Amino acid sequence: MKRVITYGTFDLLHYGHINLLRRAKALGDYLVVALSTDEFNWNEKRKKCYFSYEQRKALLEAIRYVDLVIPEENWEQKRTDVKEYHIDTFVMGDDWEGKFDFLKEQGVEVVYLPRTPEISTTQIKSDLHK
Repeated sequence: MKRVITYGTFDLLHYGHINLLRRAKALGDYLVVALSTDEFNWNEKRKKCYFSYEQRKALLEAIRYVDLVIPEENWEQKRTDVKEYHIDTFVMGDDWEGKFDFLKEQGVEVVYLPRTPEISTTQIKSDLHK
């Protein structure tokens, strides 16, 4: 079984997120999503989420492409996650291009997928403020 992992906040879930999850799942048989906790989002990323971690987790678990949702609590856990969950492929959006290539040293394929260009959570928030 080929295992894939991706990371994100997935707040204000939209079709760009679904596209990413669908394409990530197509790269393997089992998709793990590491979902940023509320504390990690605020303390490290300076992001305030609309939906709580538990709400975002429930939304992700309802998506057919997602097999398992785990908490992302710090930047460094990627090294241990790929080992603990026996990950073959690490997937992120191409806005992170090159940032996680260090995982290749652990024998993990690293793939950066193109983002859905016309949609983002930041764009949604900006449009709603207008």
